Amino acid sequence: MKKIAIYIATALLTLGTPACSDFLGKEVDLSLSDEQVFSSFENTRGFLANIYTYLPDAFAGYTNGQFLAASRDCMTDNSVSFWDVHYYNSVLTDGYSSKDHPFAKDFWPKNFKGIRATNQFMKNARESVIGNSDKTGDENRLYDRYMAEARLLRAIFHFDVACWFGDVPIIGDDENGDPIIFDPADTEAMNMARTNSADALKWIADECDAIKDKLPFRYSNEDENWGRVNGAAAYALKSRALLYRASALNNPTKIASYWQEAAAAAQEFITKNNSQSNRYKLYTTSNNDTKKNYYECFVTTPYYNDEYILTRSVWNTYEIELFLAPCGFSGTATAVGRTNPTQNFVDSYETINGLPIDQDPTYDDQNPYANRDPRLEQTILHHGSVWGDALQEEQREIDVSTGGKDKRATHGGTLTGYYTKKFLNNMSFKSPSTYNHVCPIFRYGEILLNAAEAINEASGPDQAYQYVNQVRARVGMPAYRGMTQDQLRERIRNERRIELSFEDHRFFDERRWKLFEGQSMSSERNLPRYKQLYNLYGVVVTPDASTVYTYGSAEARTSRAFNSPKNYYLPIPDSDVKKAPNLKQNPGWELSATE
Repeated sequence: MKKIAIYIATALLTLGTPACSDFLGKEVDLSLSDEQVFSSFENTRGFLANIYTYLPDAFAGYTNGQFLAASRDCMTDNSVSFWDVHYYNSVLTDGYSSKDHPFAKDFWPKNFKGIRATNQFMKNARESVIGNSDKTGDENRLYDRYMAEARLLRAIFHFDVACWFGDVPIIGDDENGDPIIFDPADTEAMNMARTNSADALKWIADECDAIKDKLPFRYSNEDENWGRVNGAAAYALKSRALLYRASALNNPTKIASYWQEAAAAAQEFITKNNSQSNRYKLYTTSNNDTKKNYYECFVTTPYYNDEYILTRSVWNTYEIELFLAPCGFSGTATAVGRTNPTQNFVDSYETINGLPIDQDPTYDDQNPYANRDPRLEQTILHHGSVWGDALQEEQREIDVSTGGKDKRATHGGTLTGYYTKKFLNNMSFKSPSTYNHVCPIFRYGEILLNAAEAINEASGPDQAYQYVNQVRARVGMPAYRGMTQDQLRERIRNERRIELSFEDHRFFDERRWKLFEGQSMSSERNLPRYKQLYNLYGVVVTPDASTVYTYGSAEARTSRAFNSPKNYYLPIPDSDVKKAPNLKQNPGWELSATE
């Protein structure tokens, strides 16, 4: 009998098992035939659960301490990696080819394995086995809902391909409406032309429309169903897909209707959400402490967090603490902080008056962290930040000064003078414990920023302010008002940079806005650091009678390369293009016949 090919990702086994959701704990015996799987309710359910292992995950790198254990923002102007052999460093310098690019070799096959699994499920799952009766609660018309889940997962995998690779080979349904299933060894079947990325993004949005109301907008029993896609995730994916489609990278002729559709999609989510009894909303602490709201959002157990719409899984681990915390913290466990925010990123935080630092005369670069956007303190650890477990007598000020205990160690340190606080629990390194960790795929804060950006582009600032100002109000920042469309565009882009940092947004935002065009390392040097893309900066802290801050190039990672159009996308693995030449290689990544 034919065996079903099921590819199970190893991330869950590496960082720990997913918490809370009973559904995502299901697995399938790899030795089962297709008949054995789809004739059994439990096995069918387990097959669907396994498909979730292919979801994109901004924390995936923390499973590989040698080559990946830092944020993927280390491929952007937001941060650099301390560790020399991390793959991110060669991405910054455009040091890979289509033969050896590690992310291409990972993301390309992983997404198509996920797509194949969803199509297998939709073609083989049986209504008679699953059941499809009218019931109250989450089990209502279960077969219809499982099919909608699989179809939404398929759209998410196609979207991930569009983000990383541009044009997409759409593997949906055939002319009879049956899901297409390719045998992995059938290279001829995969030898197809790719669909233009703008058209693919519209196809993804249309897929969301087809199933978004067949799923519960939010599950009534999230203890059982946390982590599985819902109707809100479909609305959110549609919003992001149409936003990307309207942006310069996918909309070079500036088609106005694209922005109107993106604006409508974001507002559609908000309207639907407002009609629910259990709404998604911006996370706030019990006393709405603007100095803690943002930080607490990312360390609070996700299934108690009404801002998170969809995540990959909940991991119970302290690997995140080891790879983010300053290198001076050690005991039973030792920190090797390797995600170093740049001075470019730190400078992007406004003053508490709501002004860029170069436009506020109260800003003092020798007292640089005073009176700034509260998210700065909640995202970044800098010289003088207080950190460490007070109960274990580990609490102290961070010291990244020359020769300071948090500047450099054998396996970790900072090249910029900064470490990442977001997602970092204040763990005792003398007596370490594990924490629930998750990075959102979709959260409500993004939806508000999607709405602000799209509405500003479609019709100007008047109706856009309310959405970006909600995000700012959470941390007590002044509301925007009285701006031109161009001025608000710049502020919304900066707001996304800050609000969505270290969540796998900056890499794509830089590219879809085409920020690199018209700039170079030399031409941008007269700009404020937060507007520079190619030159990367840090701070040297010198202890003296009064601490002196000297700003200059980051250590070791002083600049980035960006070759247009090559670096807008990853290459398709060269071996796949050779097997299926109709896919065609992305521009700039082509190899000669002898390579």
